[in-house]
Amino acid sequence: MTIWEMLAVFAAGISAGTINTIVGSGTLITFPVLLATGLPPVTATVSNALGLIPGSISGAIGYRAELAGQSRRVLRFAVAALIGGLTGATLLLSLPSTAFETIVPVLVTLALILVILQPRISRAVQRRREHNGGPTRTDGGPLLFTGLMLASVYGGYFTAAQGIIYLSLMGMLLDDTMQRLNAVKNVLAAVVNSIAALFFLFVADFDWTAVVLIAVGSALGGQIGAKVGRRLSPTVLRTLIVVVGTVAIVQLLLR
Repeated sequence: MTIWEMLAVFAAGISAGTINTIVGSGTLITFPVLLATGLPPVTATVSNALGLIPGSISGAIGYRAELAGQSRRVLRFAVAALIGGLTGATLLLSLPSTAFETIVPVLVTLALILVILQPRISRAVQRRREHNGGPTRTDGGPLLFTGLMLASVYGGYFTAAQGIIYLSLMGMLLDDTMQRLNAVKNVLAAVVNSIAALFFLFVADFDWTAVVLIAVGSALGGQIGAKVGRRLSPTVLRTLIVVVGTVAIVQLLLR
């Protein structure tokens, strides 16, 4: 890499770490930059996955106050993320890229629709529970576990917009604030990135210059994103998710 390419990758890492912590889809910043430096797609994907781990951990630490009291929920969801992330990483090296590229825009679009409708859906679910006398579910049940595991399969494969899918699923099936769910999302992203990168270490080639630049940049971005994201109201956060997700869909369709 030239010095200018290195600076571009570092800046992309900061931006990705920031936006991943607040919403998700940071890979849509780093991945094109890595391709522009001449890296093959698979090398760019695995280098990006490893480089974004410090950013995910940094973002989760920044949201540690919102994680209070969620340890059982996080551990349960982390199992789903672990299984899904490892499966997705395996698929990356065994399936043609077109297999997932076709359905990714559809998944992100569906996730955005769920984010937009989440307040209405949550109120309807709550009214039904009150009418039927059913208990409030704090873990989302098998449906959420399965949904998060499938989202993690996609996350282990490509990672772009997985945070938006996580938030849409949890927002629909859990009775909690967007900020607390966003904190959980950061932990799940860290789990998926870590297990995928660990798998890639043994079977794929990395560009270690790119890994280091993205790792340092995303770690800084994670702290920036936590400071900004924790101050956003639920409405603003939901609007930002929709805006970023829409940009992600357009970029995915134009690839």
